[in-house]
Amino acid sequence: DAVTIASSLYDASFTYDAGDGEETPAATMTQFTARQYTKWLSLLTGTFYRLPIEAEWEYACRGGTQTTYYFGDDADDLEEYAWYEDNSDDERQQVAQKKPNAFGLYDMHGNVAEWVLDEYSEDWYSKLKDRKNLTAMDTYNKPTKLYPRVIRGGSWELDSDSARAAFRMKSHDDDWKEEDPNYPPSPWWYTTEPSTGVGFRILRPLVAPKTRKEKQSFWDSGIDETGELANTRIKLEGRGARGFVDPKLPKAIEEWKIEKKKRKKK
Repeated sequence: DAVTIASSLYDASFTYDAGDGEETPAATMTQFTARQYTKWLSLLTGTFYRLPIEAEWEYACRGGTQTTYYFGDDADDLEEYAWYEDNSDDERQQVAQKKPNAFGLYDMHGNVAEWVLDEYSEDWYSKLKDRKNLTAMDTYNKPTKLYPRVIRGGSWELDSDSARAAFRMKSHDDDWKEEDPNYPPSPWWYTTEPSTGVGFRILRPLVAPKTRKEKQSFWDSGIDETGELANTRIKLEGRGARGFVDPKLPKAIEEWKIEKKKRKKK
């Protein structure tokens, strides 16, 4: 049940701030970090959460449409629905400031790009058979190697084309860690554009996996190399940590906040 906890983002001489509002989406993390967050949240709440697979993400983004964007085909209208390179002022923006799609979902286009679980393969969908009877999970390209993985939605750093509902971006682990001040590079953080605009969105499936092994397959990296790297950074270098999730923590925090308010009043 242990969850790896990331080290401090960078050493004190490096800053990569790009938006600091309380409702600004998190960014710059690797897919391993995003997966570990879903594990932590699941164990904390007792409810299963995970990253979406690519087909689920696109279904949610389109909101029942088949157009270039969930609002239509004209990129000139994108400013009303998304933060991207033309209007973001070079930083992430607080969520839900633009118009949502028909499902009530905000920022599916732009702001931060979002991890999905799939391995990137340019011709993956052309290999699928009997497409009319596929479930979303049938389309899942389960990773067999460390990268590339799929990222969807575009970001504040990218152009309008990258925000299209069908646009697929692939991760580049080596290139995206060029500016990491730590050596070897962190398994938790990315540091080089456009990865500084990469975040994630989680989902709670209608039917949760029944076994712990199934759940674990969505939470862990899927590649032994990543887990081994995290272990090395934690055990030998003291970068990062590992901890057990305490389901009592949220209640304890709320009680602490209430007690703190009482003391201030006194």
